[in-house]
Amino acid sequence: MNLISGIKLYIDKMCSESGPGMKIILLDKETTSIISMAFSQSDMLQREVYLFERLDSGRSNERLKYLKCIVFIRATKQNIQLLANELRNPKYSAYYIYFTNIIPRTDIKYLAECDESESVREVKELYADYLCVNPNLFSLNLPCCMANLNWLPDALTRSMQGLTAVLLSLKLNPVIRYRAGSQAAQLLAKQIYEQITKESSLFDFRSNIDGAAPPLLLVLDRRDDPVTPLLHQWTYQAMVHELLQINNNRVDLSDRPNVPKDFKELVLSGDQDEFYGNNMYSNYGEIGSTIKQLMEEFQRKANDHKKVESIADMKNFIESYPQFKKMSGTVQKHLCVIGELSGLSNKRNLFEVSELEQEIACKAEHSAQLQRIKKLIADERISIEDSLKLVALYALRYERHANCDTSGLLQIIKSRGGRAAVVPALVEYAGTHVRQGDLFNMVRITDAVKLTRNLIKGLKGVENVFTQHTPLLKETLEDVFKGRELDPQFPAINSELVPFRRPPQEVVVFIIGGATYEEALSVHQLNNAGYRVILGGTTIHNSQSFINEVLAATNGIQFKHTKSMIKYCSTDNI
Repeated sequence: MNLISGIKLYIDKMCSESGPGMKIILLDKETTSIISMAFSQSDMLQREVYLFERLDSGRSNERLKYLKCIVFIRATKQNIQLLANELRNPKYSAYYIYFTNIIPRTDIKYLAECDESESVREVKELYADYLCVNPNLFSLNLPCCMANLNWLPDALTRSMQGLTAVLLSLKLNPVIRYRAGSQAAQLLAKQIYEQITKESSLFDFRSNIDGAAPPLLLVLDRRDDPVTPLLHQWTYQAMVHELLQINNNRVDLSDRPNVPKDFKELVLSGDQDEFYGNNMYSNYGEIGSTIKQLMEEFQRKANDHKKVESIADMKNFIESYPQFKKMSGTVQKHLCVIGELSGLSNKRNLFEVSELEQEIACKAEHSAQLQRIKKLIADERISIEDSLKLVALYALRYERHANCDTSGLLQIIKSRGGRAAVVPALVEYAGTHVRQGDLFNMVRITDAVKLTRNLIKGLKGVENVFTQHTPLLKETLEDVFKGRELDPQFPAINSELVPFRRPPQEVVVFIIGGATYEEALSVHQLNNAGYRVILGGTTIHNSQSFINEVLAATNGIQFKHTKSMIKYCSTDNI
Protein backbone atom coordinates (compact mmCIF):
# COMPACT_ATOMS: atom_id res chain seq x y z
CA MET A 1 0.00 0.00 0.00
CA ASN A 2 1.94 3.00 -1.32
CA LEU A 3 -0.08 6.17 -1.81
CA ILE A 4 2.58 8.08 -3.74
CA SER A 5 2.94 5.27 -6.30
CA GLY A 6 -0.84 5.31 -6.75
CA ILE A 7 -0.96 9.07 -7.37
CA LYS A 8 1.95 8.80 -9.83
CA LEU A 9 0.15 6.06 -11.77
CA TYR A 10 -2.92 8.29 -12.03
CA ILE A 11 -0.88 11.25 -13.32
CA ASP A 12 1.01 9.04 -15.79
CA LYS A 13 -2.33 7.72 -17.01
CA MET A 14 -3.63 11.25 -17.62
CA CYS A 15 -0.52 12.23 -19.58
CA SER A 16 -0.39 9.04 -21.69
CA GLU A 17 -4.12 8.92 -22.54
CA SER A 18 -3.94 12.38 -24.11
CA GLY A 19 -1.36 11.01 -26.56
CA PRO A 20 1.88 12.58 -27.83
CA GLY A 21 2.24 16.33 -28.31
CA MET A 22 2.40 19.52 -26.26
CA LYS A 23 -0.05 19.76 -23.40
CA ILE A 24 -1.31 22.20 -20.82
CA ILE A 25 -2.73 21.04 -17.48
CA LEU A 26 -5.63 22.92 -15.93
CA LEU A 27 -5.83 22.60 -12.14
CA ASP A 28 -7.61 24.00 -9.09
CA LYS A 29 -5.99 25.05 -5.81
CA GLU A 30 -6.05 21.58 -4.26
CA THR A 31 -5.05 19.57 -7.31
CA THR A 32 -2.09 21.93 -7.80
CA SER A 33 -0.84 20.73 -4.41
CA ILE A 34 -1.65 17.08 -5.22
CA ILE A 35 0.43 17.23 -8.43
CA SER A 36 3.33 19.23 -6.94
CA MET A 37 3.73 16.80 -4.04
CA ALA A 38 4.05 13.84 -6.43
CA PHE A 39 6.03 15.31 -9.34
CA SER A 40 8.50 18.13 -9.89
CA GLN A 41 8.01 20.52 -12.80
CA SER A 42 10.83 18.83 -14.72
CA ASP A 43 9.07 15.45 -14.24
CA MET A 44 5.95 16.93 -15.84
CA LEU A 45 7.98 18.42 -18.69
CA GLN A 46 9.22 14.91 -19.49
CA ARG A 47 5.56 13.99 -19.92
CA GLU A 48 5.14 16.85 -22.45
CA VAL A 49 3.20 19.05 -20.02
CA TYR A 50 4.61 22.52 -20.72
CA LEU A 51 2.09 24.85 -19.13
CA PHE A 52 0.26 24.85 -15.79
CA GLU A 53 -2.84 27.00 -15.29
CA ARG A 54 -5.42 27.42 -12.55
CA LEU A 55 -9.04 27.04 -13.57
CA ASP A 56 -10.08 29.26 -10.66
CA SER A 57 -7.81 32.26 -11.36
CA GLY A 58 -7.69 34.98 -13.98
CA ARG A 59 -6.54 33.51 -17.31
CA SER A 60 -5.75 34.79 -20.77
CA ASN A 61 -8.42 34.47 -23.48
CA GLU A 62 -5.77 33.62 -26.07
CA ARG A 63 -6.67 30.55 -28.10
CA LEU A 64 -3.92 27.91 -28.22
CA LYS A 65 -5.36 25.32 -30.59
CA TYR A 66 -1.99 23.58 -30.97
CA LEU A 67 -2.20 22.46 -27.32
CA LYS A 68 -4.16 19.62 -25.78
CA CYS A 69 -5.61 20.34 -22.36
CA ILE A 70 -5.60 17.93 -19.43
CA VAL A 71 -8.12 19.03 -16.80
CA PHE A 72 -7.47 17.65 -13.30
CA ILE A 73 -9.86 19.12 -10.72
CA ARG A 74 -12.08 18.33 -7.75
CA ALA A 75 -15.78 17.94 -8.57
CA THR A 76 -16.94 21.00 -6.62
CA LYS A 77 -19.88 23.16 -7.73
CA GLN A 78 -17.54 26.07 -8.44
CA ASN A 79 -15.19 23.93 -10.54
CA ILE A 80 -18.04 22.40 -12.54
CA GLN A 81 -19.35 25.87 -13.40
CA LEU A 82 -15.89 27.18 -14.33
CA LEU A 83 -15.28 24.13 -16.51
CA ALA A 84 -18.67 24.57 -18.16
CA ASN A 85 -17.71 28.16 -19.04
CA GLU A 86 -14.41 26.90 -20.49
CA LEU A 87 -16.14 24.29 -22.66
CA ARG A 88 -18.61 26.85 -24.04
CA ASN A 89 -15.65 28.84 -25.34
CA PRO A 90 -12.78 26.31 -25.73
CA LYS A 91 -9.22 27.65 -26.02
CA TYR A 92 -7.51 24.33 -26.76
CA SER A 93 -7.79 21.64 -29.41
CA ALA A 94 -9.00 18.86 -27.13
CA TYR A 95 -9.90 18.34 -23.48
CA TYR A 96 -9.14 15.28 -21.36
CA ILE A 97 -11.05 15.72 -18.11
CA TYR A 98 -10.19 13.88 -14.90
CA PHE A 99 -11.99 14.34 -11.58
CA THR A 100 -10.34 13.44 -8.29
CA ASN A 101 -13.42 11.68 -6.97
CA ILE A 102 -16.91 10.41 -7.76
CA ILE A 103 -18.83 12.93 -9.89
CA PRO A 104 -22.65 13.00 -10.02
CA ARG A 105 -24.20 12.03 -13.36
CA THR A 106 -26.15 15.30 -13.42
CA ASP A 107 -22.85 17.20 -13.56
CA ILE A 108 -21.57 15.00 -16.40
CA LYS A 109 -24.80 15.69 -18.34
CA TYR A 110 -24.47 19.45 -17.73
CA LEU A 111 -20.85 19.48 -18.99
CA ALA A 112 -21.86 17.46 -22.08
CA GLU A 113 -24.54 20.05 -22.90
CA CYS A 114 -21.94 22.83 -22.61
CA ASP A 115 -19.50 21.03 -24.95
CA GLU A 116 -21.20 22.20 -28.15
CA SER A 117 -17.91 22.11 -30.12
CA GLU A 118 -17.31 18.49 -29.03
CA SER A 119 -13.83 19.30 -27.73
CA VAL A 120 -13.95 16.77 -24.90
CA ARG A 121 -12.22 13.49 -25.68
CA GLU A 122 -12.24 11.86 -22.24
CA VAL A 123 -14.03 12.18 -18.89
CA LYS A 124 -12.87 9.94 -16.05
CA GLU A 125 -12.75 9.62 -12.28
CA LEU A 126 -9.27 9.15 -10.81
CA TYR A 127 -9.41 8.69 -7.04
CA ALA A 128 -6.71 11.10 -5.93
CA ASP A 129 -8.66 13.43 -3.64
CA TYR A 130 -5.98 13.70 -0.94
CA LEU A 131 -2.42 14.91 -0.43
CA CYS A 132 0.32 12.26 -0.29
CA VAL A 133 2.86 13.36 2.30
CA ASN A 134 4.77 10.05 2.63
CA PRO A 135 4.10 6.66 0.99
CA ASN A 136 1.99 5.71 4.04
CA LEU A 137 0.77 9.16 5.15
CA PHE A 138 -1.89 11.47 3.69
CA SER A 139 -3.49 14.75 4.67
CA LEU A 140 -6.61 16.70 3.65
CA ASN A 141 -5.12 20.11 4.51
CA LEU A 142 -7.95 21.06 6.88
CA PRO A 143 -6.16 23.06 9.60
CA CYS A 144 -9.39 23.41 11.56
CA CYS A 145 -12.28 20.97 11.25
CA MET A 146 -14.45 21.86 14.27
CA ALA A 147 -16.39 24.74 15.78
CA ASN A 148 -18.03 24.49 19.20
CA LEU A 149 -16.52 20.97 19.35
CA ASN A 150 -18.71 19.83 16.44
CA TRP A 151 -17.85 19.17 12.81
CA LEU A 152 -17.71 22.11 10.43
CA PRO A 153 -20.09 20.86 7.68
CA ASP A 154 -17.62 21.52 4.83
CA ALA A 155 -14.82 19.75 6.73
CA LEU A 156 -17.04 16.72 7.34
CA THR A 157 -17.94 16.47 3.64
CA ARG A 158 -14.30 16.95 2.60
CA SER A 159 -13.16 14.23 5.03
CA MET A 160 -15.77 11.79 3.73
CA GLN A 161 -14.73 12.50 0.13
CA GLY A 162 -11.02 12.23 0.87
CA LEU A 163 -11.35 8.94 2.72
CA THR A 164 -13.62 7.51 0.01
CA ALA A 165 -10.93 8.35 -2.57
CA VAL A 166 -8.22 6.70 -0.45
CA LEU A 167 -10.26 3.50 -0.18
CA LEU A 168 -11.02 3.46 -3.92
CA SER A 169 -7.40 4.13 -4.89
CA LEU A 170 -6.25 1.26 -2.64
CA LYS A 171 -9.17 -0.94 -3.79
CA LEU A 172 -10.41 -1.56 -0.24
CA ASN A 173 -13.95 -2.24 0.98
CA PRO A 174 -13.30 -2.21 4.73
CA VAL A 175 -14.92 -2.92 8.03
CA ILE A 176 -15.49 0.61 9.40
CA ARG A 177 -14.81 1.14 13.09
CA TYR A 178 -14.87 4.40 15.02
CA ARG A 179 -13.87 5.58 18.46
CA ALA A 180 -16.83 4.98 20.80
CA GLY A 181 -18.09 8.12 22.50
CA SER A 182 -16.85 10.43 19.74
CA GLN A 183 -19.79 11.94 17.88
CA ALA A 184 -17.40 13.31 15.27
CA ALA A 185 -15.89 9.87 14.57
CA GLN A 186 -19.30 8.17 14.50
CA LEU A 187 -20.75 10.75 12.11
CA LEU A 188 -17.82 10.47 9.68
CA ALA A 189 -17.87 6.65 9.82
CA LYS A 190 -21.61 6.68 9.11
CA GLN A 191 -21.22 9.00 6.10
CA ILE A 192 -18.45 6.86 4.62
CA TYR A 193 -20.58 3.73 5.06
CA GLU A 194 -23.51 5.45 3.33
CA GLN A 195 -21.27 6.50 0.44
CA ILE A 196 -19.88 2.98 0.05
CA THR A 197 -23.42 1.56 0.10
CA LYS A 198 -24.60 4.13 -2.47
CA GLU A 199 -21.63 3.40 -4.78
CA SER A 200 -21.50 -0.34 -4.09
CA SER A 201 -20.50 -1.23 -7.66
CA LEU A 202 -17.29 0.82 -7.29
CA PHE A 203 -16.38 -1.03 -4.09
CA ASP A 204 -16.94 -4.55 -5.45
CA PHE A 205 -13.27 -5.58 -5.26
CA ARG A 206 -13.79 -9.30 -4.48
CA SER A 207 -10.83 -9.04 -2.11
CA ASN A 208 -11.98 -11.68 0.35
CA ILE A 209 -11.87 -14.72 -1.94
CA ASP A 210 -8.91 -16.27 -0.11
CA GLY A 211 -10.74 -16.18 3.21
CA ALA A 212 -8.57 -13.42 4.71
CA ALA A 213 -10.16 -10.95 7.07
CA PRO A 214 -11.48 -7.81 5.32
CA PRO A 215 -9.43 -4.60 5.61
CA LEU A 216 -10.16 -2.13 8.40
CA LEU A 217 -10.88 1.60 8.37
CA LEU A 218 -10.33 2.98 11.87
CA VAL A 219 -11.72 6.49 12.48
CA LEU A 220 -10.09 8.06 15.54
CA ASP A 221 -10.43 11.37 17.37
CA ARG A 222 -7.47 13.61 18.22
CA ARG A 223 -9.18 14.38 21.53
CA ASP A 224 -8.20 10.90 22.75
CA ASP A 225 -4.50 11.78 22.55
CA PRO A 226 -3.70 15.49 22.95
CA VAL A 227 -0.20 14.69 24.26
CA THR A 228 1.51 13.48 21.06
CA PRO A 229 1.10 16.78 19.12
CA LEU A 230 2.36 18.81 22.12
CA LEU A 231 5.72 17.04 22.45
CA HIS A 232 8.90 18.30 20.83
CA GLN A 233 10.16 15.88 18.20
CA TRP A 234 13.71 14.61 17.51
CA THR A 235 13.36 12.70 14.22
CA TYR A 236 14.28 14.66 11.09
CA GLN A 237 10.92 15.12 9.35
CA ALA A 238 9.01 15.69 12.60
CA MET A 239 11.66 18.10 13.93
CA VAL A 240 11.62 20.18 10.73
CA HIS A 241 7.82 20.43 10.95
CA GLU A 242 7.91 21.37 14.64
CA LEU A 243 10.56 24.09 14.33
CA LEU A 244 10.32 25.29 10.71
CA GLN A 245 6.92 23.96 9.51
CA ILE A 246 6.45 21.79 6.43
CA ASN A 247 3.61 22.88 4.15
CA ASN A 248 2.88 20.66 1.12
CA ASN A 249 6.43 19.27 1.31
CA ARG A 250 7.88 22.78 1.29
CA VAL A 251 9.76 24.67 3.99
CA ASP A 252 9.68 28.47 3.93
CA LEU A 253 12.93 29.96 5.25
CA SER A 254 12.41 33.44 3.79
CA ASP A 255 12.29 35.00 7.27
CA ARG A 256 15.49 33.30 8.47
CA PRO A 257 18.38 35.82 8.42
CA ASN A 258 21.37 33.57 7.68
CA VAL A 259 19.86 31.42 4.93
CA PRO A 260 21.39 31.81 1.41
CA LYS A 261 19.11 33.28 -1.25
CA ASP A 262 18.82 29.99 -3.16
CA PHE A 263 17.50 28.18 -0.07
CA LYS A 264 14.71 30.54 1.00
CA GLU A 265 12.16 27.88 -0.01
CA LEU A 266 13.11 24.21 0.11
CA VAL A 267 11.33 21.12 -1.18
CA LEU A 268 11.51 18.20 1.25
CA SER A 269 10.08 15.17 -0.51
CA GLY A 270 11.22 11.64 0.24
CA ASP A 271 10.31 10.69 -3.31
CA GLN A 272 12.33 13.48 -4.98
CA ASP A 273 15.23 13.70 -2.49
CA GLU A 274 17.01 10.40 -1.82
CA PHE A 275 18.87 11.67 1.27
CA TYR A 276 15.66 12.94 2.84
CA GLY A 277 13.78 9.75 1.92
CA ASN A 278 16.44 7.62 3.61
CA ASN A 279 16.73 9.81 6.72
CA MET A 280 13.33 11.36 7.46
CA TYR A 281 12.80 8.94 10.36
CA SER A 282 16.39 9.19 11.69
CA ASN A 283 16.91 10.93 15.01
CA TYR A 284 18.77 14.21 15.42
CA GLY A 285 22.06 12.56 16.42
CA GLU A 286 21.98 10.12 13.50
CA ILE A 287 21.28 12.94 11.03
CA GLY A 288 24.37 14.79 12.23
CA SER A 289 26.68 11.84 11.53
CA THR A 290 24.92 11.00 8.23
CA ILE A 291 25.27 14.55 6.90
CA LYS A 292 28.94 14.43 7.89
CA GLN A 293 29.39 11.25 5.81
CA LEU A 294 27.59 12.89 2.89
CA MET A 295 29.91 15.91 3.19
CA GLU A 296 33.00 13.69 3.17
CA GLU A 297 31.75 11.81 0.09
CA PHE A 298 31.02 15.11 -1.64
CA GLN A 299 34.50 16.47 -0.85
CA ARG A 300 36.08 13.27 -2.20
CA LYS A 301 34.15 13.58 -5.45
CA ALA A 302 34.98 17.28 -5.68
CA ASN A 303 38.69 16.45 -5.41
CA ASP A 304 38.28 13.78 -8.11
CA HIS A 305 36.73 16.41 -10.40
CA LYS A 306 39.82 18.62 -10.04
CA LYS A 307 41.97 15.91 -11.64
CA VAL A 308 40.97 16.37 -15.29
CA GLU A 309 44.16 15.53 -17.14
CA SER A 310 43.12 13.38 -20.11
CA ILE A 311 40.32 12.95 -22.63
CA ALA A 312 39.02 10.02 -20.55
CA ASP A 313 38.99 12.23 -17.43
CA MET A 314 37.04 14.90 -19.32
CA LYS A 315 34.51 12.33 -20.51
CA ASN A 316 34.04 10.96 -16.99
CA PHE A 317 33.66 14.51 -15.66
CA ILE A 318 30.95 15.40 -18.21
CA GLU A 319 29.06 12.14 -17.55
CA SER A 320 29.17 12.47 -13.77
CA TYR A 321 28.68 16.26 -13.56
CA PRO A 322 24.83 16.25 -13.34
CA GLN A 323 24.99 13.76 -10.47
CA PHE A 324 27.78 15.80 -8.83
CA LYS A 325 25.74 19.01 -9.19
CA LYS A 326 22.67 17.30 -7.69
CA MET A 327 24.77 16.00 -4.79
CA SER A 328 26.14 19.49 -4.21
CA GLY A 329 22.59 20.88 -3.96
CA THR A 330 21.53 18.09 -1.60
CA VAL A 331 24.49 18.68 0.73
CA GLN A 332 23.94 22.44 0.84
CA LYS A 333 20.18 22.10 1.34
CA HIS A 334 20.38 19.70 4.25
CA LEU A 335 23.30 21.54 5.87
CA CYS A 336 21.13 24.64 5.74
CA VAL A 337 18.19 22.83 7.39
CA ILE A 338 20.36 21.12 10.04
CA GLY A 339 21.99 24.47 10.81
CA GLU A 340 18.60 26.07 11.44
CA LEU A 341 17.42 23.15 13.61
CA SER A 342 20.63 23.27 15.64
CA GLY A 343 20.42 27.02 16.16
CA LEU A 344 16.78 26.91 17.29
CA SER A 345 17.37 23.91 19.58
CA ASN A 346 20.20 25.69 21.38
CA LYS A 347 18.48 29.09 21.49
CA ARG A 348 15.32 27.63 23.02
CA ASN A 349 17.09 25.17 25.38
CA LEU A 350 15.05 22.40 23.80
CA PHE A 351 17.10 19.53 25.21
CA GLU A 352 16.15 20.56 28.75
CA VAL A 353 12.54 21.38 27.81
CA SER A 354 12.04 18.17 25.83
CA GLU A 355 13.45 15.97 28.58
CA LEU A 356 10.88 17.37 31.00
CA GLU A 357 8.07 17.02 28.42
CA GLN A 358 8.92 13.34 28.04
CA GLU A 359 9.07 12.86 31.83
CA ILE A 360 5.59 14.37 32.25
CA ALA A 361 4.17 12.26 29.41
CA CYS A 362 5.69 8.99 30.63
CA LYS A 363 6.15 9.11 34.42
CA ALA A 364 3.86 9.97 37.33
CA GLU A 365 6.18 11.99 39.60
CA HIS A 366 3.96 14.92 40.49
CA SER A 367 5.93 16.76 43.14
CA ALA A 368 9.32 16.63 41.42
CA GLN A 369 7.87 17.53 38.03
CA LEU A 370 5.88 20.46 39.44
CA GLN A 371 9.03 22.00 40.90
CA ARG A 372 10.96 21.55 37.66
CA ILE A 373 8.13 23.10 35.64
CA LYS A 374 7.96 26.13 37.98
CA LYS A 375 11.69 26.65 37.64
CA LEU A 376 11.73 26.34 33.85
CA ILE A 377 8.67 28.44 32.98
CA ALA A 378 9.93 31.29 35.18
CA ASP A 379 13.21 31.30 33.23
CA GLU A 380 13.20 34.03 30.57
CA ARG A 381 15.50 31.88 28.39
CA ILE A 382 12.64 29.41 27.90
CA SER A 383 10.19 30.68 25.27
CA ILE A 384 6.65 31.39 26.36
CA GLU A 385 5.39 28.85 23.77
CA ASP A 386 7.53 26.07 25.27
CA SER A 387 6.49 27.11 28.77
CA LEU A 388 2.82 26.89 27.79
CA LYS A 389 3.29 23.38 26.43
CA LEU A 390 4.86 22.24 29.71
CA VAL A 391 1.92 23.64 31.69
CA ALA A 392 -0.56 22.10 29.23
CA LEU A 393 1.04 18.66 29.58
CA TYR A 394 1.01 19.01 33.37
CA ALA A 395 -2.67 20.06 33.37
CA LEU A 396 -3.65 17.11 31.17
CA ARG A 397 -1.70 14.58 33.23
CA TYR A 398 -2.54 15.79 36.74
CA GLU A 399 -6.02 17.21 36.11
CA ARG A 400 -7.51 15.08 38.91
CA HIS A 401 -4.48 14.90 41.18
CA ALA A 402 -5.24 15.98 44.74
CA ASN A 403 -2.38 18.53 44.72
CA CYS A 404 -2.77 19.74 41.11
CA ASP A 405 -1.44 23.29 40.86
CA THR A 406 -2.32 24.27 37.28
CA SER A 407 -3.68 27.60 38.54
CA GLY A 408 -0.35 28.47 40.16
CA LEU A 409 1.51 27.67 36.95
CA LEU A 410 -0.93 29.79 34.93
CA GLN A 411 -0.16 32.76 37.20
CA ILE A 412 3.49 32.50 36.14
CA ILE A 413 2.46 32.23 32.46
CA LYS A 414 0.21 35.27 32.81
CA SER A 415 2.98 37.28 34.47
CA ARG A 416 5.12 36.62 31.37
CA GLY A 417 2.32 37.74 29.02
CA GLY A 418 1.54 34.27 27.68
CA ARG A 419 -1.74 33.01 26.20
CA ALA A 420 -2.91 31.35 29.40
CA ALA A 421 -6.28 30.55 27.77
CA VAL A 422 -4.57 27.75 25.83
CA VAL A 423 -4.45 25.49 28.90
CA PRO A 424 -8.15 25.49 29.94
CA ALA A 425 -9.09 25.22 26.25
CA LEU A 426 -6.92 22.08 25.94
CA VAL A 427 -8.45 20.53 29.06
CA GLU A 428 -11.98 21.26 27.76
CA TYR A 429 -11.00 19.84 24.37
CA ALA A 430 -9.29 16.67 25.60
CA GLY A 431 -9.47 16.35 29.38
CA THR A 432 -10.31 13.18 31.30
CA HIS A 433 -14.05 13.80 30.76
CA VAL A 434 -13.46 13.31 27.01
CA ARG A 435 -10.69 10.75 26.67
CA GLN A 436 -11.47 7.09 26.31
CA GLY A 437 -9.18 4.65 28.13
CA ASP A 438 -6.16 5.90 30.04
CA LEU A 439 -3.73 7.97 28.04
CA PHE A 440 -1.08 8.10 30.77
CA ASN A 441 -1.12 4.35 31.54
CA MET A 442 -2.31 4.70 35.15
CA VAL A 443 -3.41 1.08 34.95
CA ARG A 444 -6.50 -0.25 36.69
CA ILE A 445 -5.92 -3.44 38.69
CA THR A 446 -8.68 -5.21 36.73
CA ASP A 447 -6.93 -4.68 33.40
CA ALA A 448 -4.47 -7.57 33.66
CA VAL A 449 -3.40 -7.49 30.00
CA LYS A 450 -2.42 -3.82 30.04
CA LEU A 451 -0.77 -4.16 33.45
CA THR A 452 1.51 -6.91 32.14
CA ARG A 453 2.25 -4.95 28.98
CA ASN A 454 3.25 -1.84 30.91
CA LEU A 455 5.48 -3.80 33.27
CA ILE A 456 7.31 -5.32 30.29
CA LYS A 457 7.54 -1.90 28.69
CA GLY A 458 9.10 -0.51 31.87
CA LEU A 459 11.66 -3.30 32.10
CA LYS A 460 12.83 -2.84 28.52
CA GLY A 461 13.96 0.71 29.17
CA VAL A 462 14.08 3.36 26.46
CA GLU A 463 16.43 4.32 23.67
CA ASN A 464 17.04 7.76 25.19
CA VAL A 465 15.32 10.30 27.41
CA PHE A 466 14.06 12.30 24.42
CA THR A 467 12.13 9.44 22.79
CA GLN A 468 10.46 7.72 25.75
CA HIS A 469 6.94 8.53 24.58
CA THR A 470 4.96 6.15 22.39
CA PRO A 471 1.79 7.47 20.73
CA LEU A 472 -1.51 5.92 21.78
CA LEU A 473 -2.03 5.02 18.11
CA LYS A 474 0.81 2.49 18.18
CA GLU A 475 -0.75 0.64 21.11
CA THR A 476 -4.15 0.67 19.37
CA LEU A 477 -2.68 -0.77 16.15
CA GLU A 478 -0.79 -3.45 18.05
CA ASP A 479 -4.12 -4.51 19.59
CA VAL A 480 -5.66 -4.62 16.10
CA PHE A 481 -2.93 -6.82 14.61
CA LYS A 482 -2.85 -9.16 17.60
CA GLY A 483 -6.53 -9.87 17.07
CA ARG A 484 -7.62 -8.41 20.43
CA GLU A 485 -11.28 -7.58 20.98
CA LEU A 486 -12.04 -4.08 19.62
CA ASP A 487 -15.66 -3.87 20.78
CA PRO A 488 -16.98 -1.87 22.59
CA GLN A 489 -14.07 0.60 22.42
CA PHE A 490 -14.19 0.71 18.61
CA PRO A 491 -17.65 -0.40 17.44
CA ALA A 492 -18.20 -1.32 13.78
CA ILE A 493 -20.71 0.47 11.55
CA ASN A 494 -20.97 -2.44 9.09
CA SER A 495 -20.85 -5.27 11.63
CA GLU A 496 -21.93 -7.85 9.03
CA LEU A 497 -18.36 -7.73 7.60
CA VAL A 498 -16.62 -8.26 10.94
CA PRO A 499 -14.70 -11.58 10.99
CA PHE A 500 -14.60 -13.68 14.13
CA ARG A 501 -11.29 -12.93 15.88
CA ARG A 502 -9.25 -12.59 12.71
CA PRO A 503 -6.96 -9.57 12.51
CA PRO A 504 -7.07 -7.54 9.28
CA GLN A 505 -4.12 -7.58 6.88
CA GLU A 506 -4.61 -3.95 5.79
CA VAL A 507 -5.58 -0.98 7.98
CA VAL A 508 -6.34 2.64 7.10
CA VAL A 509 -6.35 4.99 10.11
CA PHE A 510 -7.89 8.46 9.96
CA ILE A 511 -7.52 10.95 12.81
CA ILE A 512 -10.11 13.71 13.06
CA GLY A 513 -8.29 16.77 14.36
CA GLY A 514 -5.01 15.92 12.65
CA ALA A 515 -2.26 13.31 12.64
CA THR A 516 1.41 13.89 13.58
CA TYR A 517 4.78 12.86 12.21
CA GLU A 518 5.48 10.94 15.44
CA GLU A 519 2.45 8.77 14.65
CA ALA A 520 3.69 8.45 11.05
CA LEU A 521 6.97 7.10 12.47
CA SER A 522 5.03 4.47 14.46
CA VAL A 523 3.16 3.44 11.29
CA HIS A 524 6.47 3.29 9.38
CA GLN A 525 7.91 0.98 12.08
CA LEU A 526 4.86 -1.31 11.93
CA ASN A 527 5.07 -1.46 8.13
CA ASN A 528 8.76 -2.39 8.40
CA ALA A 529 7.68 -5.23 10.70
CA GLY A 530 5.49 -6.64 7.92
CA TYR A 531 2.13 -4.99 8.62
CA ARG A 532 0.25 -2.80 6.12
CA VAL A 533 -0.98 0.49 7.53
CA ILE A 534 -1.89 3.84 5.97
CA LEU A 535 -2.28 6.87 8.24
CA GLY A 536 -4.21 10.02 7.42
CA GLY A 537 -5.63 13.04 9.15
CA THR A 538 -7.58 16.21 8.54
CA THR A 539 -4.13 17.85 8.68
CA ILE A 540 -0.58 17.11 9.87
CA HIS A 541 -0.01 18.99 13.12
CA ASN A 542 2.94 20.46 14.91
CA SER A 543 2.41 21.79 18.42
CA GLN A 544 1.45 25.35 17.41
CA SER A 545 -1.00 24.32 14.67
CA PHE A 546 -2.59 21.88 17.15
CA ILE A 547 -2.99 24.61 19.77
CA ASN A 548 -4.53 26.90 17.13
CA GLU A 549 -7.02 24.16 16.18
CA VAL A 550 -7.93 23.60 19.84
CA LEU A 551 -8.57 27.33 20.36
CA ALA A 552 -10.73 27.48 17.21
CA ALA A 553 -12.67 24.33 18.17
CA THR A 554 -13.43 25.57 21.70
CA ASN A 555 -14.07 29.22 20.83
CA GLY A 556 -17.48 30.30 22.10
CA ILE A 557 -18.25 27.23 24.23
CA GLN A 558 -18.95 27.41 27.94
CA PHE A 559 -16.01 25.94 29.89
CA LYS A 560 -17.49 23.46 32.38
CA HIS A 561 -14.40 21.57 33.52
CA THR A 562 -11.83 24.32 34.02
CA LYS A 563 -13.59 27.02 36.03
CA SER A 564 -10.72 27.33 38.52
CA MET A 565 -8.34 28.25 35.66
CA ILE A 566 -10.50 30.83 33.90
CA LYS A 567 -9.59 33.77 36.16
CA TYR A 568 -6.01 33.55 34.86
CA CYS A 569 -7.17 33.73 31.25
CA SER A 570 -8.39 37.23 30.40
CA THR A 571 -9.59 37.80 26.84
CA ASP A 572 -6.34 39.71 26.21
CA ASN A 573 -4.50 36.38 26.30
CA ILE A 574 -6.81 34.48 23.95
